[in-house]
Amino acid sequence: AALEDLLAETERKDVHLYCENIAETRRLTEIITEKYGRVPERLHLPIGFIRQGFILPALDAIVVSHHEIFGQVAVRRRIRTIRSISPVESTLDLQKGDYVVHVSYGIGRFRGIATMEKNGSVSEYLTIEYADKVMIHVPVSSIALVQKYIGASPKRPPLSKIGTKKWERQKEKAALGVREMALELLEIQARREKLGGYAFGDDSTWQKEFEESFLYQETPDQITASERIKTDMKQAVPMDRLLCGDVGYGKTELAMRAAFKAVEAGKQVAVLVPTTVLAVQHGRTFAERFADFPVTVEVLNRFVAPQHTRDIIGRAKRGQLDVLIGTHRLLSPDVGFKDLGLLIVDEEQRFGVAHKERLKQFKVNVDVLTMTATPIPRTLHLSLLGLRDISSLTTPPLDRRAIVTRVCRYDKDLVRRAIFQELNRQGQVFCLYNRVQSIDRAAAELRAVINDDNVRIDIAHGQMAKHQLEDAMIRFVTGRTHVLVCSTIIESGLDIPNANTMIICDADRFGLAQLHQLRGRVGRYKHRAYAYLLLPATRPVTPMAAKRLKAIEEYSQLGAGFRIALRDLEIRGAGNILGPEQSGHINTVGYEMYCQLLAQA
Repeated sequence: AALEDLLAETERKDVHLYCENIAETRRLTEIITEKYGRVPERLHLPIGFIRQGFILPALDAIVVSHHEIFGQVAVRRRIRTIRSISPVESTLDLQKGDYVVHVSYGIGRFRGIATMEKNGSVSEYLTIEYADKVMIHVPVSSIALVQKYIGASPKRPPLSKIGTKKWERQKEKAALGVREMALELLEIQARREKLGGYAFGDDSTWQKEFEESFLYQETPDQITASERIKTDMKQAVPMDRLLCGDVGYGKTELAMRAAFKAVEAGKQVAVLVPTTVLAVQHGRTFAERFADFPVTVEVLNRFVAPQHTRDIIGRAKRGQLDVLIGTHRLLSPDVGFKDLGLLIVDEEQRFGVAHKERLKQFKVNVDVLTMTATPIPRTLHLSLLGLRDISSLTTPPLDRRAIVTRVCRYDKDLVRRAIFQELNRQGQVFCLYNRVQSIDRAAAELRAVINDDNVRIDIAHGQMAKHQLEDAMIRFVTGRTHVLVCSTIIESGLDIPNANTMIICDADRFGLAQLHQLRGRVGRYKHRAYAYLLLPATRPVTPMAAKRLKAIEEYSQLGAGFRIALRDLEIRGAGNILGPEQSGHINTVGYEMYCQLLAQA
């Protein structure tokens, strides 16, 4: 309707309708030509950006932007030099008392750097203590033989005994376990190659248009990963690619591009997500992104009425549905597809064993793209490169800023200030309280702290009735609610650009990975974001929790997931990718040594 009104104005005035890229210009020209047979002479479609339209009466001209006519969010990105975030070099941040692994001697404790004289010249040595207080001095020039010990359990490892063969036996045992794993991965690879899959064609004009209409500036990592995904899809071997990227680094966009390629080739796409809320959000994102193209998208979860569910399943089986997004409901025996070409799995480690078995049946000769926000550390990434197809997104999106993270005791004044600071810039607030039994009481206490009738507070958690939860989330997404008191239901993939302050109550009860994941729900747009990790006013905090919170506060910069990875979250990531049985081997020889053995295998 807005476009029709604008075209009517071309009889009296010059209309300059600004598009942000060539794809928008082409698409708009197509729409106008289809409806009116030609583009009016007084309609101009320049490429450029204006935030808001205006009229110039003296020139009989109207200037307007594409996003105003089509109701899209106006996003302007400033291109700047991108610094890639490199992980911590493990030997550079050795502290006294840290556990280390020497390739020849095994696990010891780092005691500091000493200066010693040998053969008339003075050199620096790393001093490492082993069992029975035996000290070994390693020249700094041989620092490559020493690695920081990272294990899969919080327990302290036993120190190796110098002069015994125990360390060599530990290494051999771990090497054997690693070889078995390498064999299994190669076997899966061989089975996929033997079965063969569907080879998708080259990019069409529509595919290029779809990619060019992306509102944000792509990062080099996104471009590389996108090309690799498409190259995999063109092969006659089923794709099995793992896409890793810190929270908010653009994994969903790459998944949508792959889905578009599959749909255009006449294939169906299944998108499997761990939570109901995420299924709803993905449904909205996919529908918005595919709006200009003849693609049908449906969502299947517990919010959908039984009658509608039956209709969706029927259409999927008949091939009348292109993209089906859903929770583990997708893995139910009654759900089927006429011609499934691509399976996208978001956070596979969040699904149970039974679901994974059903997934394996799905995966037989279908292209699979698995997304995870659990970062793979560089060393594991390199050692797995020959075995699994992995793409890592390590470059932060443009204009993304680090999240200011503060760990502090609960204080009513601090909470009130934090909330009003966000509301004063027209933002919204997540208040995370993870006890469903008393969440209503917590919301009532928060109302008393805010003490302002104009501030609208809502509650959201997984045990609510489906319509209540859906309504609460819709109210928050559309900005009708200012503060959302919620459980960890918001943890995975939720994208609300206007919510840029998060308050986490009893933060010491969360794991490191979970805190990083939750913090990633804010700071997804251009505004500076704040995360307040609140500790209880009375209850003491355990030393282990204190370490976790110190790490999350310390590593608040962009791409920090990869650094947090080196603080034992790393191992949880490795467990997700390698399987839990491998964590025993990681414990006995340390993480770096494990990766070396894996690379050799």
